[in-house]
Amino acid sequence: MTIESVIKIYNMKKLLLTLTAVSAITFATQAQTEKGKFIVGGEVSFENKSYKNYDVETTSFGIVPSAGYFVADNIAIGTGIGYNWSDNISTSDNKITNNSFVVAPFGRLYSANQGPVKFFGQLSVPMAWGTEKRNDTKTGTTERYGVELAPGIAFFPTSNIGIDFKVRGLYFESNTSKTEGTDSKSTSKTYGLNASSFTPSVGVTFHF
Repeated sequence: MTIESVIKIYNMKKLLLTLTAVSAITFATQAQTEKGKFIVGGEVSFENKSYKNYDVETTSFGIVPSAGYFVADNIAIGTGIGYNWSDNISTSDNKITNNSFVVAPFGRLYSANQGPVKFFGQLSVPMAWGTEKRNDTKTGTTERYGVELAPGIAFFPTSNIGIDFKVRGLYFESNTSKTEGTDSKSTSKTYGLNASSFTPSVGVTFHF
């Protein structure tokens, strides 16, 4: 056997291994977003702010786990259910606390291309209902309804894990506060486009 023959056999084996690896990655990616699969993820947030000039400290925490089901190839629907809490304390012993129950139904459409990277668009309808207290005395209730259409990119490093990079995109939000024991209420509405690629949200999803 000549050296040229050995080199040819080596190159053929190398090409075969490369094609096998690419095929395995492609199959795994396709399997992750095919009909009948589940997607599990969620959001966890924590923030603390201090305003020294006003002697005010604000702390907030939120957790919203979510789960979805692929009703068709590359199309998943599901919902997130969770809880938000915030505390606003001033040196005058004035404490305002807000607790909210959160529900966020969503639908997600992945691109049909092959490979470990897929584009997606997610339509979600976040909603929240909460109570507001001042120094442990209930002062009112809050309601929030919104719609968001967010684009993103998903990278699948393994057969069961996806890493999502998403911007907020188009959004609309309505917030209503009602004072306890009265008919007085105030409503604010916000809408806009937030598509900054410099500050995307990063998340991890699990596919089964």
